[in-house]
Formats: sequence, structure tokens, C-alpha cells
Amino acid sequence: MLTFILWLLLWVICWPLALLALVLWPIVWLISLPFRLIGITFDAIFAFLKALLFLPSRILGHKA
Repeated sequence: MLTFILWLLLWVICWPLALLALVLWPIVWLISLPFRLIGITFDAIFAFLKALLFLPSRILGHKA
């Protein structure tokens, strides 16, 4: 809701810029998708490595 109110304020102050933002936002979102997927992948890889490195201590009964 706050984003919409800010966009309306931008519309009142400078409507060409608001229209440009409205048109470009989906394009920016599409461009950022691969970077989000890369981030999710790296997050999963690091979680796997952490689980793999802490596996011996978990087998020996250490509570972490």
C-alpha cells in the first residue's frame, strides 16, 4: 500500500517519470530474476556444505 501511495505522489509531482517507472518496472523485474535464482542456488550450496561439514559432530552427539 505504501508503494502505491508513493507512486501516486510521484504521479502528481512528475507524471512522465511515474509512467516511465510503471513501464520499466516489469522489465527490471525480469532482468533481476536470473540473479535471484543464482542467489537461491548459492544459498542452497552453502547450506549443503554447512550440513556436510557439521555432520561428524552431529553424529558424535554435539547439539548445535
